[in-house]
Amino acid sequence: MAIILVRAASPGLSAADSISHQGSTLQCSTLLKTKRPAARRWMPCSLLGLHPWEAGRPSPAVYSSLAVNPAGEAVVSSEQKVYDVVLKQAALLKRQLRTPVLDARPQDMDMPRNGLKEAYDRCGEICEEYAKTFYLGTMLMTEERRRAIWAIYVWCRRTDELVDGPNANYITPTALDRWEKRLEDLFAGRPYDMLDAALSDTISKFPIDIQPFRDMIEGMRSDLRKTRYNNFDELYMYCYYVAGTVGLMSVPVMGIAPESKATTESVYSAALALGIANQLTNILRDVGEDARRGRIYLPQDELAQAGLSDEDIFKGVVTNRWRNFMKRQIKRARMFFEEAERGVTELSQASRWPVWASLLLYRQILDEIEANDYNNFTKRAYVGTHGSGCGSLCPSVA
Repeated sequence: MAIILVRAASPGLSAADSISHQGSTLQCSTLLKTKRPAARRWMPCSLLGLHPWEAGRPSPAVYSSLAVNPAGEAVVSSEQKVYDVVLKQAALLKRQLRTPVLDARPQDMDMPRNGLKEAYDRCGEICEEYAKTFYLGTMLMTEERRRAIWAIYVWCRRTDELVDGPNANYITPTALDRWEKRLEDLFAGRPYDMLDAALSDTISKFPIDIQPFRDMIEGMRSDLRKTRYNNFDELYMYCYYVAGTVGLMSVPVMGIAPESKATTESVYSAALALGIANQLTNILRDVGEDARRGRIYLPQDELAQAGLSDEDIFKGVVTNRWRNFMKRQIKRARMFFEEAERGVTELSQASRWPVWASLLLYRQILDEIEANDYNNFTKRAYVGTHGSGCGSLCPSVA
C-alpha cells in the first residue's frame, strides 16, 4: 500500500489538487489544503481510506504510524519508498514483456553435461525438504516456472541462513558485502556454484530485476545492527527487506493471467502485501523466541502507548495490556492478508496454488495465537502437522 502524503485533517478542506509521480498523476482525492496555513499538517492517504492506483476503491487499512517528523515536517514514509520500488518493478516487467529477454545462459562455469538440470533438481530437493506444502503447490506450475521458483527460493534461503543459520555468529557486514558481489556476478552470468547457476539461468529466462535481491541482503544487514524498531514505519521497511522482496522477485515468474484486468502495479502491490503479512505473522508468532535472543521486532511507540515496555516482553507474562496490544497487531497483519488475497486470482492459474498455500497457512497462525490466549512468549503457534515450512521465505506472491 503506497503512502501518499496529503494536507488534511482540519476543518475547511478545499478542492483537491493532484500529485504528480514519476510522470504520471495519481488521483488521491489529492492534495487537500486547509484554509488556515498555520493548521496545515501532512497525513497519509491511507488514513482517508484511499487507494491511489485503484480508482474509487477504498482501503480499510492504516498501516504506517509515521507521516510527519517530530518537527511537523512532511516525510517520505517507508511505504512510499517501497511503492517506488514496486512502480519500478512493474515498469520493468511491462517493458521486458514487450521486448523478450535474451537467452544469456551462465557462461563462466564449467557445467557438466546435464549440469543445469542437476542444479534445478537440487533446488527442488531443498524446497521440498524445508517447505513441503509450498513445494507441493509448485508441482502444479509449468516445469519452467516451478524450476525458476525453486531457484529463487534457494537463493533466499541461503541469504537468510547467513544471519539465522548455524554460522550466524560468524557473519560480518563484510561477508554480506561479498555475498552481494556474488549476486552481481550471477546476474552477469558468472555463477559461483551450481545453485547460483540455477538462478542465473532463471534470470536469463524471466524479466527479474536485481533490486529486490539487493534489498533482501540489506535486510540481513539490519539484523546484524538493529534489535529494536521505533515505530511501524521502521518495521515496515524491515518486513519489506526480508520478505516483501520475495514477492517482487517472484511475480515475473508466476505470471499474470491473460484475462486479468488488474494493473501490473496492483499485482506487484498484492505480492508485496503478502510478504509483509507473512513477516508480521512470523514476528507475532516468535515474540518469545526473539526476546530470548535480545530482539524485539515490535513498534516501540505502540508498546509504550499500550503501557508496555521491553521489560514486559522479557518477563513474558500475558496480561490484559498484552492481549489488547496483540489484538491490534493481529488486526494489522490481517489487513495485509486481505490486501494480498485480492491479487491471487490475477496470477496465471497454474501459479496460484503455492501462493494460496502460503497465504492460508500463515493467516491461520494468527488464529492459533488467539487460541493460545495471546501467549506467544512460551507457546509457538503451529498450523497442521507440518506447516508450510518456509517461514518468511514462502515466495510471497499474491
